[in-house]
Amino acid sequence: MIKLGITGGIGSGKTTVATLFELHGIPVYNADKETQKLNNSSVEIKQQLTLHFGKNLYEEGVLNKTKFAEIIFNNPDKLALANSIIHPQVLKHFKNWCLQHSHHSIVALEAAILFESKFHLHLDKVITVYAPLNLRVARVAKRDNVDEDLVKNRIKNQMPEKEKINLAHYVVINDSESSLIEQVQNLLDEITQHNI
Repeated sequence: MIKLGITGGIGSGKTTVATLFELHGIPVYNADKETQKLNNSSVEIKQQLTLHFGKNLYEEGVLNKTKFAEIIFNNPDKLALANSIIHPQVLKHFKNWCLQHSHHSIVALEAAILFESKFHLHLDKVITVYAPLNLRVARVAKRDNVDEDLVKNRIKNQMPEKEKINLAHYVVINDSESSLIEQVQNLLDEITQHNI
């Protein structure tokens, strides 16, 4: 089984690329969505988060995402601690998910913080989806109905695009001019032909 990673900065279009993979019959594990589910369902995560960040972090068994974000995003140490609690559980969940999809020759993991979480170390190849900054800012501002400055601040807190590109094996350009369908098709042809 070939395990691929799909990443890219906010607004780059990684979810669109992941959807194209699914259309090719490749199962995609969405790490961001699964993390949100695990934050509410995993006993280990719940115990550790409440131990370190307080019992009032959960309301009726559901993580208060706003409260959690306020605690961790302005404090690198607390963010690192939260990640050290959550990421191992997500990785364990992904590995089990891979076993459930072992009849597939290729699976993919979509994650915004693929490199930061070190998930790439458990994958065969990584694809970074790249889009020009102005396009990303405009997309996210429209999608989330927020101010462009707020989006720029979010981007500043992410790993620089150049770094993601340098760490990737493949780059998919999502600039509204290059064909995503064609790029994904070519990429999959290359992977299956060479059996990476």
